Amino acid sequence: MTRKLRVGVVGAGIAQRHLVGYKWNESLYEVPVLCSLDEDRGQALVAEYGIAEYTQDVETLFARDDLDIIDISTPPHSHFDLSRRAIESGKHVTCEKPLFGSIAEVDEMARIVAGTDRKFMPIFQYRYGTGLQKLKMLIELGLTGRPFLTTIETHWWRGPAYYEVPWRGKWATELGGGLLGHAIHAHDMLNYVHGACAEVFAYGETLVNKIEVEDTMALAVKMQNGSLASLSMTLGSRKEISRLRFCFADMVAESILEPYTMGRDPWVFTAGEPEHQARIDAALANYVVKEDGYTRQFELFHQAIVEGGEPPVTLQDARNSLELVTAAYHSQRTGQPTPLPITADHPLYRSWLP
Repeated sequence: MTRKLRVGVVGAGIAQRHLVGYKWNESLYEVPVLCSLDEDRGQALVAEYGIAEYTQDVETLFARDDLDIIDISTPPHSHFDLSRRAIESGKHVTCEKPLFGSIAEVDEMARIVAGTDRKFMPIFQYRYGTGLQKLKMLIELGLTGRPFLTTIETHWWRGPAYYEVPWRGKWATELGGGLLGHAIHAHDMLNYVHGACAEVFAYGETLVNKIEVEDTMALAVKMQNGSLASLSMTLGSRKEISRLRFCFADMVAESILEPYTMGRDPWVFTAGEPEHQARIDAALANYVVKEDGYTRQFELFHQAIVEGGEPPVTLQDARNSLELVTAAYHSQRTGQPTPLPITADHPLYRSWLP
């Protein structure tokens, strides 16, 4: 019989999507308690998902011995402290993006986790879209050839009403703008496919809303595998799209344009020669479709906990993602390319806040 893991959820915003993922995995998880300072939203989720207990006291979750996992779905500035306390209380941790506010905090959390037998999983659920997973399969089968260029567009709309939520649009609480909070999933797909970045040059501006943080950026990136990438992000696009395009020596992969599920099918895979197109089509015909999004990531996390092994998304994955952010902010402010990795002697290692 499959062992059910018990999850205490902290938050009542993005937490709703996590609860959908746990519900789809109801043979693997149960959620006995939800903690949120927003009573209206918290009580609504408790009622909708049949959660036994609602609380506003997060300390009670740390103190409980009947929880396996604490799921942190709170505003970004609270992530590190809640994660640290959860790990130190003996729980596994799932934490939403953006993970933390510095590379130093990621490294410190890695040190804390290494001193325990607990597992820590950052959230990057977009990785598990069927389209992106098909691309990963083609790479593993050796059908793509050498990578040349990746282009990623995250062109969304966020008007003044979005920033009426008090913690949004401020460095101290949101920790960054569209680069950190919106484009981070698409940019994680870059790292997921090609590995770590080697150098970043970036322009960034606040053009759309009267906020502290950036809402428009353009990045040129060198990857450690030798390929290049062009990344653009704006929260001023009246037509919302997300587009990913991966150019390899033997084929091109193109995502759908749907802004919030761009990793899903139907992606288009185009080879340069009919014979190679036939090989690609044959491989795709054998692809076994799985769950995607949070559902798939949570399924794999359960497997990692119960059977042992690394979580499906690791702290190193989150570090790669936040290194790109850190390098972009540094380049934007200095007007110079920023090499990676970001090490302890880098001026933004401990914080990119201005």
